[in-house]
Amino acid sequence: MNAGRVRIGTSGWTYEHWQGSFYPDGLAKRRRLEYLAGQLDAAEVNGTFYSLQRASSFRTWAAATGEDFRFAVKGSRYITHMKKLRGVEEALGRFLASGPLALGSKLGPILWQLPPNLGWDAERVGEFLALLPRTTGQAAAAAAPYADRVPDPWTVTDEDRPLRHALEVRHASFRDPELVRLLRDQDVSLVVSDGAGEFPMFDDVTADPVYARLHGDAELYRSDYSDTALDGWATRVRAWAAGETAASPHTIAPDDPASRTARDVWVFFDNDAAGYAPRDAVGLARRCRP
Repeated sequence: MNAGRVRIGTSGWTYEHWQGSFYPDGLAKRRRLEYLAGQLDAAEVNGTFYSLQRASSFRTWAAATGEDFRFAVKGSRYITHMKKLRGVEEALGRFLASGPLALGSKLGPILWQLPPNLGWDAERVGEFLALLPRTTGQAAAAAAPYADRVPDPWTVTDEDRPLRHALEVRHASFRDPELVRLLRDQDVSLVVSDGAGEFPMFDDVTADPVYARLHGDAELYRSDYSDTALDGWATRVRAWAAGETAASPHTIAPDDPASRTARDVWVFFDNDAAGYAPRDAVGLARRCRP
């Protein structure tokens, strides 16, 4: 069985404190993404979490990267943190209309990060997941009615492609086998979220791709990953890509070995302090290349 594709990147790329620690001194701000894309093959767009972006920005980001580069897009916190997944049809339509489809073939999964004060509610989560478009064509159709409610809309797709989603949970009550069953039924990835013990980590493989976010090894957002830690994550990443899903203390509901198959893997570093994220991402990418 062939292994899936592994993509490794950072959550965002515009950090001023990366200048000199990762970006060379004198590098123009407009060339930061280009520089990052020269060493990695993916990035999370996290500005979309805080506010709706413009389609022109997505087009600029796509143009700054090579053909093989891909973007994951972080869903709006208005949907996840303020509305808490309820009554979000219009908010979802506006988010989809704000430009992600302008990435074209470079659009990867959409990440939905839940707040730490939102506990497990099967009905709430299930209803939200049922709203999510599963193709770019469906996303364009959901976006079209809200084109006049965003400043620079994009509500078309050049090709009808599959659209993947990943759910990051941060409340211990999500440790429920029903969550795993729901995500597998809905074909949505459960994010493997390493938060230095600040929130729970679950490593059940629920869909393709496997999606991991590494927020800091010892201190949330502020610590790097040692060589030993990166070696350990590389072992996990290679195993996921090869279809292996061995149970661990972080596993909620072990899967059926007969269902195992090679999967793509996306890993993003979010420990942005001192430029740790891009350096760790490059280090993990080196370990995971054939």
